[in-house]
Amino acid sequence: MKLSDRNVLIDPCNNIENNNNHQGFLKNHVRSGLTTLLIGLIALIIGLRPDLFGLDRGLYIGFSQIILILFGIGLLTLGATNTLRAFWGCQEKTLLVDIGTRTIMTGYVICVFTALADAFGFGTNPPPEVLLGTLQSRGVIIGMVVICVGLFMMLRFQIPQTTDQIEDTTPTGE
Repeated sequence: MKLSDRNVLIDPCNNIENNNNHQGFLKNHVRSGLTTLLIGLIALIIGLRPDLFGLDRGLYIGFSQIILILFGIGLLTLGATNTLRAFWGCQEKTLLVDIGTRTIMTGYVICVFTALADAFGFGTNPPPEVLLGTLQSRGVIIGMVVICVGLFMMLRFQIPQTTDQIEDTTPTGE
């Protein structure tokens, strides 16, 4: 296997000679991104409300629930990011998309470090009794808002026209 053949596995747009003529989006990437998003949503719901699925729920949100919530938020973030990147297809992505991707990851880091503040020793409860308190939940909400801002930056507002979509405006019958 040549090195150029291996790059196709990493970048699906590698063998396309002119990336500007390939206007479509990658449907398999959209499907896998939406599947990841759905699995993340289910994991987030199980972490937040395990009693909806017949699982035992304690008085407080403990360490295992925090980990499951963060896992769900991570899968949601990954799925949404991959889906929005797939809508760009094989075209050059703008600088705003790159900044949005980094903003999304920064928001997830905010979620992780604020939710696990007790486990890291910064919270009010010592490490054996790790709980998701009011300040930690507010930090997770702030991180999710930052994630939403990053996802908004990744949206594709203009769809470029292909040569098939441009109508011939020359007058006929002359």
